[in-house]
Amino acid sequence: MAKSKFTLKPIKNTVSKKVIQFHTATLILLGIILLSGIIVAAWFAGEDRISGVFAQLNYWQMHPPMWLEVPKIESKYLLLPTVGCLLTVFVVMKISPQPRIWSQRLVVGILIILTLRYVLWRSLSSLNLVEPLNGVFSLGLFIAEMLMLVNNTIQLFFMLNIKERHREADLKSLAVVNGIFVPSIDILIPTYNEPIFILQRTIIGFQALDYENKTIYLLDDTNRLEMRKLAEKLGCNYMIRSDNSYAKAGNLNHAIAKTNGELIVVFDADFVATKNFLTRSVGFFQDEKVALVQTPQSFYNVDPIARNLGLENVLTHEAEVFHRQIQASRDSSGSAICAGTSFVVRRSALEKIGYFVIESLSEDYFTGIRLSAQGYRLVYLNEKLSAGLAAENIAAYATQRLRWGQGTLQALFIKSNPLKIPGLTLMQRLASLAGLLYWFGNISRIYFLLIPLVYSFFDVIPIRSTAAELLFFLLPYYLVNLAAFSWLNYRSCSALLSDIYSLIICFPLAINTIQVMINPFAKGFQVTPKGIANSRYIFNWNLALPLIILFVATAVSLWLNLDIASKSSQ
Repeated sequence: MAKSKFTLKPIKNTVSKKVIQFHTATLILLGIILLSGIIVAAWFAGEDRISGVFAQLNYWQMHPPMWLEVPKIESKYLLLPTVGCLLTVFVVMKISPQPRIWSQRLVVGILIILTLRYVLWRSLSSLNLVEPLNGVFSLGLFIAEMLMLVNNTIQLFFMLNIKERHREADLKSLAVVNGIFVPSIDILIPTYNEPIFILQRTIIGFQALDYENKTIYLLDDTNRLEMRKLAEKLGCNYMIRSDNSYAKAGNLNHAIAKTNGELIVVFDADFVATKNFLTRSVGFFQDEKVALVQTPQSFYNVDPIARNLGLENVLTHEAEVFHRQIQASRDSSGSAICAGTSFVVRRSALEKIGYFVIESLSEDYFTGIRLSAQGYRLVYLNEKLSAGLAAENIAAYATQRLRWGQGTLQALFIKSNPLKIPGLTLMQRLASLAGLLYWFGNISRIYFLLIPLVYSFFDVIPIRSTAAELLFFLLPYYLVNLAAFSWLNYRSCSALLSDIYSLIICFPLAINTIQVMINPFAKGFQVTPKGIANSRYIFNWNLALPLIILFVATAVSLWLNLDIASKSSQ
């Protein structure tokens, strides 16, 4: 396939504001880094006041509160709460093999308690601040770990209140099926360089929908003759524009201005809807406050990582895990995410916010934010009503994630910043904060990978703990976390295998995060290539090389440590 790229063109009257926001966010980050560097330098230089502060902190670490100590043998009864939590979790999972509202709240609640207990131990008893070298790496590891734990804990908090809408959809769909509520619908299919066979099955799928009052539009941003002929052949409307400004958002906005359906359906070119997609989703719009109904993304091909691991018939696609867990948990707090495809939106609501957001690569996400800020409701219907093509090779997979990361982090530099935009609730802002922290977590992952090398080559001990403390504070949290992740995903995915997905692209994602914080609009929209033949073996050196270097260095450090251990035992 030909190289696909859009370039976002900034609006002239917003350039100055973007520059101001860009400098504000970046200078805050650089200021934190600079201040931390000054403190570290002063500590290494032996500055009395800084050294005194860290000496006091180290004293507190060496003498933690009594309630944070591991129970002694004669106080075995103090182990009962921890053992009770573990047994409760595994008994509940046995009684309720699939998560139910009551069982999920209980398991997630226990996991939150164990997480908070672990955080208290890490912060009050495990830091090694005896001298600057150990202290810097110990604090760095703690901050990196807390960055990820804060995000995870926020997600767990939202999982305490899951809202299932299947019964609600049953009731609301009656008005649609019986012809009482049948608003006019424009189905928009934006396309850029996808092959004909992909678009053909997408259009045919829409023509088969159980809904009469609909009009299908093929929005071709490459003005291809074969696409025009396909639209004529299948009897759908064909629409082009004079340029590709603002990528997918610009394409959609151009079409919305030339159509008039009461509701608008947006599907990516590679997604095919089930026949009942509209009958299940349109009924929600009987409530005038509902602006958007999002449905999950599912896929009819395996992702490249599962295929390379030989687990394509075992693992659930990574994106489906997001829709099953994160989306469902955010729905009850009005924080569902518009995911770019397989959704229905009210035209009048879109017109009120000025159509799809063009400030960012993630036009879908920020359009949902603006709708919420205007007091509209975003509904997440957790029913698989469509299926599409997942990224078909690891390069396309990385391209897609890099675009998502850049688009989300651009929140810090645009008017639609969910942390500042007026109109959102505290819970909605908290959910958005978790989304931002997720991408910074890739920097934490790289730090975790480097810590064993620091231990081996610099004799740094970043965690001060005993085996008993690890068994008492870390092991229960870790076991419940592993078990809960698998259970919440119906045994179709594990936390360990999920980490493989994260580690494979953590280096480019971490670099991308840093680049976005420095220059958020440097890169334009890059379409994820679809419809590529993948029978040919390709080794992606760009992704593999950092991991190979790290693996070799870790293997050497392990060999050195084993050699030292064997000599010391002689």
